[in-house]
Formats: sequence, C-alpha cells, structure tokens
Amino acid sequence: MAVDGGNGFDLAHVVALLAAGVVAVPIFKRLGLGSVLGYFAAGLAIGPFGLGLFGDPEGILHLAEFGVIMLLFVIGLEMEPARLWALRRQIFGLGLAQVLACGTLLTLAGHLAGLSLPVAFVAGMGFVLSSTAVVTQMLEERGDLGTPAGQKAVSILLLEDLAIVPLLAIVAFIGPRGEVVETPLWQELALAAGALALLVLAGRYLLNPMFAVLARSKAREVMTAAALLVVLGAALLMESGGLSMAMGAFLAGVFLSESSFKHQLEADIEPFRGILLGLFFLAVGMSLDIAVIAARWPVIILSVVAFVLVKSLGIYLVARLLGSRRREAIVRVTLFAQGGEFAFVLYSAALDNGIFDAGTNAVFTATVIISMALTPLTALALKRFMPAEAVSLDGVERPEELEGRVLIIGFGRFAQVASQSLLARNIDISIIENDVQMIRAAADFGFKVYYGDGTRLDVLRASGAGRAEAVLVCIDDREAATRVVELLGSEFPHAKVLVRAYDRGHAIELVKAGVDYQIRETFESAMAFGAQALRKLGTDEADIADVVEDVRRREAERFALQLAGDIDAGRRLMRGNAPMPEPLTRPRRPGRVFDVEGHENPAS
Repeated sequence: MAVDGGNGFDLAHVVALLAAGVVAVPIFKRLGLGSVLGYFAAGLAIGPFGLGLFGDPEGILHLAEFGVIMLLFVIGLEMEPARLWALRRQIFGLGLAQVLACGTLLTLAGHLAGLSLPVAFVAGMGFVLSSTAVVTQMLEERGDLGTPAGQKAVSILLLEDLAIVPLLAIVAFIGPRGEVVETPLWQELALAAGALALLVLAGRYLLNPMFAVLARSKAREVMTAAALLVVLGAALLMESGGLSMAMGAFLAGVFLSESSFKHQLEADIEPFRGILLGLFFLAVGMSLDIAVIAARWPVIILSVVAFVLVKSLGIYLVARLLGSRRREAIVRVTLFAQGGEFAFVLYSAALDNGIFDAGTNAVFTATVIISMALTPLTALALKRFMPAEAVSLDGVERPEELEGRVLIIGFGRFAQVASQSLLARNIDISIIENDVQMIRAAADFGFKVYYGDGTRLDVLRASGAGRAEAVLVCIDDREAATRVVELLGSEFPHAKVLVRAYDRGHAIELVKAGVDYQIRETFESAMAFGAQALRKLGTDEADIADVVEDVRRREAERFALQLAGDIDAGRRLMRGNAPMPEPLTRPRRPGRVFDVEGHENPAS
C-alpha cells in the first residue's frame, strides 16, 4: 500500500525515508558495499518502481539537492583561500583537461553510434559531469578527502560544477526552441558577474562581523539558523545569477574557512548535510524507471557500457599524460567514470529546448543513474582484485651485511628519540624501516636508514642481527613486533632484545616471550604528564615524588600479578586506597578484553 501515491509529502513519508536509510545503509556497509549503494538500493525499494511508497521522486530529489549544496559548503570550510589558490592549476588544468577530453570522446562516440551531433554532445557532456555527492562521499568514507589524490578529485569536481553554466547556455543556443534568446548573452554574463561580486563582498566584509554579533547573543539556535542562512542564501544568490547553487555554497565556505567560527559552523551544518545527502541518494534510487529499463534495456545497457568505457579511457589518458602513476589513474577512473546529478539538469534543459524527446531523456537519465549505482561496486572490485602498487625504492638501499653494535627495527617518532642516547655515546647503530617516505625523511636529518621488513629472517640476517649486541624493536605494529621477537629468540638468542610494547597485554606477552626489556609506548610520557598536572595544581614537589613512587610501585605489583595470573589480576592496585570506579560498559567483541579506558588488552 502506497504511503501517498501523489505529490503530497507527510509524516508517513518521513518515517518511510528514515526507515529505509536506517535499515539499508548498515547492511550494505557491513557487506563492504558502502553507504551510497545502500541508499540507492533503499530508494529503489521504496520508490514508485519498487513498493510504490512514493509517487513523485522528482520533488524529493529537488529538496535533497540541498544535501549536495551543504556538502560543498563543508568542503569550502576546509579550503582556505590560499589553499584554493594553490589548487588553481589543478582546477583549470587537470579539471579542464578531463572535461574537454572526456566530452570530446563521448560526443564522437555518440555521433558514430548514430545520434545527431546536438544529441550526442548533450548526452556526452552530461555524462562528463561526475557526481559530486558520490565521489566526495566515497573519498570521505576512505579518509582520502584531505590527501593529494583527494584534493585533485575535489579540483576536478569544482571545474565540473563551473562547466554546467556554459553548457546550459550552449543547450539554449543550439536547441530548436532555444534559438530565440529573450535575454542577450552580455546581460546574462553581467548578471552572473554581479552575483559573484556580491557574494565575494559579502564574504569578505559581512559574514565574520555578523557571526561575531550573533555569538555574543549566546543563542545556539540562532547560530545554527545563521549557518543555514549563509549556505542557502549563497546558493540562492548564485542561482539568481544563472550560476551553480553548489558553487555558491562552496565559495561561502571558503570565505568562512579562516573565521574563528569555522568549527562551530561545521558542527551546525553537519547533521543537516548528512541527512539531506542521504535523502539525495535515496531520491536518485527512486528515480530509476524500471519500466523504461524493461522496455529499452538493450539500449540502456549498451549506453552504460559505452559511456563508462569511453569516459574511463579519457580520464586514464589525461591522468597519465599529466604525470599520475598507473594506480592513481585507475583509482581516479573508478571514482569519476559515471554521470552525476548535474546531468539531470542538463538533460532536462535539453528536453525543454527540443534537443531530447521524452524517450531519449528517459534512456540517458537511466544510464546516468545506473552508472552512479555501479561506482561503489567498481571501487570495491578495484580494492579486492588490484594489487597494491609496488613501492618505488629510488635512492633507498636495502641492508647488506650491516655491522652495527645495535640494530634498530622501525624508525618512527619513538625510535628517533630512543636513538639519541646511543648516538650521544657514539655507539654504532644500524637502522631498518619499511616505510620509504620515513626513510627519505630521516635522510634529510642525516640518518642512514635501510629499507627492510624486520619480520623476515633473511632481512634480519642482512641487517646484522647475528652480530648485534642489542636489537631495539620499535615498530608500532603489535603483531609484527611479536613476530620479530619470536625470530630473534629462535635465531639470534645472544642479542639483548628491547621492545616497544603497544599496551599492557602486549607487554605481558613480550615478557613471557623472554625479551630483556619492554616498555609501553605511552607509559613514561603519561607518568610525566600526570606529575606535571599535580605540579600545575600546586602540589608540593616532595608529595609529587611520593605519589609517582607509589604509582610505580603499585604498577609493578599489578604487572607481576598479571604475569602470574590473568589480565584482571591486581585491579585493586589501580587507585591505591581510592574507591574503584564502576567498570566501563561498552559493546565488546567476543574474545577481546578492554580496560576501564576502553583500550584492548588493558594499558593503564
């Protein structure tokens, strides 16, 4: 039974939308398919071509576009003007090159397939405009949004957002119904420039003083309302000037990126952004017309395959020609080889101007939606089946018959500090590390570090473990450290083994493995930190020394009890005579132990 088959939107609709997202997204994320595909599937299930709970996905899609707008605002908040200026070559170089190359290839492919040149051009250029929502959501889920590759992706998306403006003008010019233009082109350009100038002036001279005044009112809800006003007002101003609403929100974010209210604004916008962006993906799923697909599935499948392959070729060629490595180019292909939300705008304009008929619009709209749904799957396939790119060892040496008196395995922050005492006594050390960037960074400070994996016996032999008097295992991977200790104990028992322990459970494991010395990576710094806190609170130095000594004594007793018993032994010693707090309750996975701080394998 439909919630409402018409255009109405009531509480039952809201419940249905929230329920669809709440049920589908966790399931798809648990399956490793990502939240985007979960929203698409949920939208298809509850839409007019699924259970029929909604009869007008277009209305929801129009509302949900505000999610994309808010997403661009949040991205703008992280993009200071200097940083944006630094990306200008990527935006107008890489971004423009990808749009032109892919647009040309897609237009030619469509024309060769029998489409008229105007239809092929609009269909191809619409598919060039990748989905900002899909790409940024996937980058965010991977944690890649702030990486160099993520910044390149954002640069391309920004150029594509800018491209919608001239594309809409071209559609109006070449369409049979668009030859007579009511407003001269110079007036449209002047209006766009005026809107942009007004936004720049407001951003530079109005926004920060406005938020300063509102902050003094100490009304949190007013600040939230003001944040929404800025985002939606900037979007409306850009739309009034014939530009992209998303671009207006992005620029508003950039202008506020250096504001002292930046983090407050981001916190206020985040709930709205997340919900509306999820709603956008749901609406896209609802818009997939199963009847059109069933009637013209050969054409649609062929269109999807052809468009994706041709666009992938263009993206890959541009990436490689502009210096990207093979894997980076392929990853970019998996992100961008789909159409996006701006295609719907362009295709709708083509329909209004007589370039598309209703059937053509339905086919290409379905093509874009299916390509968007396939993007998370192609990214998942890449992750599973494409091997990691080989690490370049240019300028990096492998160990060979090293003869240091001390061998250090791993040269991160911990080892760099630990090595200072040895170097101060002119003790000859050999260092191996499996992070090439770390090796190169260490070389800048005069350290000779060799590339090698300490969990391999042949590497240990080549690194001089058989001759070293002591081996310092300073890697931050618990399992790898334990593996190194096992190899050293069985193959090089003469060497003193000192190990950086991850936590208390790991320390117990290392002692039982027979290491000569272990220390939890944060223990001494935490002791110093606690002593300094007492000092700042005015505690007498003699009392501080007594407290530190007492903590160390109880710590040693507790550790001895745990070695003889289990991880829960000696809990009464954690706070001396102070009453014990209630145990922390939190979800725990079977077979895993957490301490009062929620850390696995308790470490005080």
